[in-house]
Amino acid sequence: MWRQRNLLHRNPRDGCAGKAEMFAGRRDFLMGATAALAGVPWLREQAGSPGDNSAPVQSVDEPLLSGKEQIAMVLYPRCTALDFIGPQYAFACLSGATVHQVAATMDPVITDTGVTLMPTTTFDQCPRDVDVLFVPGGTDGTLAAMREDSVVRFVADRGARARWVTSVCTGSLLLGAAGLLHGYRATSHWVARDLLAEAGAIPTDSRVVVDRNRVTGAGVSAGLDLSYVILSLLRDQRYAETVQLMAEYAPRPPFDAGSPTTAPPTTKAMVEAMFTEFRTGVTDTLRATR
Repeated sequence: MWRQRNLLHRNPRDGCAGKAEMFAGRRDFLMGATAALAGVPWLREQAGSPGDNSAPVQSVDEPLLSGKEQIAMVLYPRCTALDFIGPQYAFACLSGATVHQVAATMDPVITDTGVTLMPTTTFDQCPRDVDVLFVPGGTDGTLAAMREDSVVRFVADRGARARWVTSVCTGSLLLGAAGLLHGYRATSHWVARDLLAEAGAIPTDSRVVVDRNRVTGAGVSAGLDLSYVILSLLRDQRYAETVQLMAEYAPRPPFDAGSPTTAPPTTKAMVEAMFTEFRTGVTDTLRATR
């Protein structure tokens, strides 16, 4: 606990070194907590208990507490910050993993809401083989990235060998432009989901879609759901549950308007109108890649 308090009171001017230590502290804390859970007898006894019709509780496998995953998270100008930050939080909690924030250059990347994110490596310097390739979405920024050869080449190259190829929101359109979704079920933000067919994908209306080694999430906030699914695939369910609880991720939105099937018709129509030009641009760009 002393170390945790000390990190919380670190001088902000300590910069990147302080942030790196905070991430390391979080991962160390998670690893210690999960290791402690591994020794709790009732956790193992609960799995497969008679009369329990829920999904079986997975016991903690000690070798899964730490790994050596290489995770490449793509950054490009005007991507959506929340698409990126939610999964980045979860990936940063993977003990032993290295999370690369990858961009064309080491210059700061300004997202679509004005939040600035810092790359940690470039397309050229990123490891050739990664366990997870992650692509966030956006609107104009995503369309520009789909038309940028350096971005598409990087996504196509790393995606061809990655253990898991993943995206959230319209990031799946960029995967499609890189030729990585042909014949795969995939999802995207609801306003653009059907356009995945232009990339040879099979549009699927679901919060998170797993098809072989492709894992795609729906719009923006679905990045949180997607990240916990990926954690369970990389380690196990118990590890993912631990990170979920640390984040206290138990959404209870104040309005039932988060889906086109529940939002008021006028609200849905207004959002659809906002994306008319974007949809046309995506269609033209994907058809040009065929």
